[in-house]
Amino acid sequence: MSLNRVVVLGLGKVGSLVGTLLHESGFKVTGLDAAARGGLPFDTQVTDLADASALRPFLKANEAVVSCLPFHLNIALSKEAHAAGIHYFDLTEDVATTDQIRELAKTSRGLMAPQCGLAPGFIGIVGADLAKRFDRLRSIELKVGALPKHPRGKLGYAFNWSPEGVINEYINDCEVIRNGHRQMVPALEGYEVVVINGVQLEAATTSGGLGTMCETYEGKVETLHYKTMRYLGHFEHIRFLFQELRMQEDRALLGKVMKNALPPVAEDYVFVHAAVEGWEGGQLSREEFVRSYPQMQVAGQEWRAISWTTAASLCAVIEMVRDGVLPQQGFLKQEAIPLDAFFRTKNGAYYLSHDRP
Repeated sequence: MSLNRVVVLGLGKVGSLVGTLLHESGFKVTGLDAAARGGLPFDTQVTDLADASALRPFLKANEAVVSCLPFHLNIALSKEAHAAGIHYFDLTEDVATTDQIRELAKTSRGLMAPQCGLAPGFIGIVGADLAKRFDRLRSIELKVGALPKHPRGKLGYAFNWSPEGVINEYINDCEVIRNGHRQMVPALEGYEVVVINGVQLEAATTSGGLGTMCETYEGKVETLHYKTMRYLGHFEHIRFLFQELRMQEDRALLGKVMKNALPPVAEDYVFVHAAVEGWEGGQLSREEFVRSYPQMQVAGQEWRAISWTTAASLCAVIEMVRDGVLPQQGFLKQEAIPLDAFFRTKNGAYYLSHDRP
């Protein structure tokens, strides 16, 4: 199936950049949003994104759909993409959504590729690349943190990403591998301190970041987990707010309070820390990929680190599908994507040109 015409749904902080990057990569892009969006280098239209049936003409006119919508809209959209026989890509971290997309992929005519962002997404690609260097694995430890460059207050945080998504990560149980077996553990466990470029960060388990990796590596590794990194002291106050004050019982109210208290900021970092231990040639060793990514300019505009790292990862995958590097049908696991091919794409190369080891 050829891949040139792409429709991008949701033109917010990430979706508008996704459309821009795809346009610069040679795709013919149409962007859809509930509100008028001007100043973008590709065609845009206003439509009701919550009405899946209203999207059918756009899906039929394109070869792929990219969802940058809230996760709860993705199931209906993926069904429409499946019916239209086109490729489907999204950024979801929601496990239940991905499970339903996997079912659709069993009979899809195009590729069904959810979880194409930063975590899940890029961090799993990196972790799998490190893992394949070993004869036998002991542990795969993956961590990502998207943080303001100039933190303030006790939480040291700003909602440059969806408040609803962050709250779900902090509350929902997390899939891990312990002693070689898949398990579910509570969020905000496994506390540890991590140092990147002299910056002390803390890390704890959060949900969704591993995508399908526990399924892939069960029985092959003793330990596998994903943790989110924050500035020191963050998780203590989150536990007080979520658990002791029991605000996690009202996610809508919690999202409203936190979004009002911690608005987005322009300058940020994305910290990536992947470490794999295992045996190679009978010797136990450890391989690491540790980076900090700042905000950068794309097409004459400054973009937050969390926006460009997420968008570039998604667009790199779409490039690889177009170029025949990845499958054209079925379900795509992020850990099946080769890191070297990822870096060779126009968008994957951003991770090389803007990193700070």
